[in-house]
Amino acid sequence: MIVVDDASEDETERVCRAASGIVYVRAERNQGVAGARNIGLLASRGDYLTFLDDDDVRLPGSLDGQVDALASAPEAGFIYGQALIGRQSGAPTGEFYPARCPRGDVFWELLTQNFVPCGAAVFRRSCLYGVGLLDDGISGIDDWDLWVRLSEQYAVLAEERPVMIWRRSTPGTGQGTSRAADLVRLSARQFRRHWLRLPRAAEAPAGRRHESWRRFSDNMAKHLLWETWRALAAGLPLQAQRNCLAALRLFPAGVARVASPSSLRFLLQHAPREWRAVRGGARPSPSRGRR
Repeated sequence: MIVVDDASEDETERVCRAASGIVYVRAERNQGVAGARNIGLLASRGDYLTFLDDDDVRLPGSLDGQVDALASAPEAGFIYGQALIGRQSGAPTGEFYPARCPRGDVFWELLTQNFVPCGAAVFRRSCLYGVGLLDDGISGIDDWDLWVRLSEQYAVLAEERPVMIWRRSTPGTGQGTSRAADLVRLSARQFRRHWLRLPRAAEAPAGRRHESWRRFSDNMAKHLLWETWRALAAGLPLQAQRNCLAALRLFPAGVARVASPSSLRFLLQHAPREWRAVRGGARPSPSRGRR
C-alpha cells in the first residue's frame, strides 16, 4: 500500500509512519489528483495496480478476486467492478454504479461515457509502458482518459458485483460535482483533440466518429441537466446557471434530444434573462478537431 501525501499540512505523515505495511511518499508541492496518482505509480513495484481515494473504501476480498481474474486473462488490460454509492457519512445508499458492466472491446463505449469507477479498477503495470502515465493536465478526468487509452489496445474484464464504496459528492462539497461544467468542457476538449485522434478512432469511418460524438453529446447534456437540477435543489442558483449554460452552449442538439419539453419549459420559465439568451446560439460542428 502506497500513500501519497499531496503536500498536506495535517497529521498524514505521522499517522503513516506509525503504521506498518505502508510506503509513505510525500510531494512537497501540490500535484493535484492526477499528479499524485503518478507519484504513486512510479513508487509502486507490483504487477497489478489500483487507485483508492482517501474518502472511498475497498470491500474485503475484492482485490484478490480481481487480480486472480486478470492474471488468468493475459489479453486483458484491466478489470473493474461496481461501486456502492455512499452518503457523505460513508454509509451505503443501496444504489450502485454502473448498473451494467460492459466488457471485452469497450473502446467506443468508453469514448462516450465513463462507466468505470476509478477505485473499482485493477490494471496491469506492464500496460502503462504502452499507454503512458496519467495526464496531469486533465485532473478530474485523468482516470477516464487512462481507461480510454487502455481500452484502445486491450480487452477489458468486468464483474457485476460491488467491490468498493464510493462516497457521492454533493453540489456544495467542493468536489467534482460542484465543478461539473468545467469537467464537461475539459472532457469535450479531450474528446475532440485527443480521443478522436487515437489510431482506432482516426482510422474509423467518418460515420462511426460522428455517431460517437452524438452519443457523447447526449450523455454530457444529460449529465449537465441533472447537475443543474441538483444544484437548484441544493439552493445554489449560480452553480445551476453555470451547468445549464454549459449544456446549452456545448451540446444544444444533445439537450434537445435528451430533455423533455416540459422540463425545458420549466427551466426556461424560471431561468434568468441571460440563460434564455443562449437559445439562439450556433450549434458546434461535430467534426471540429478531427482529422
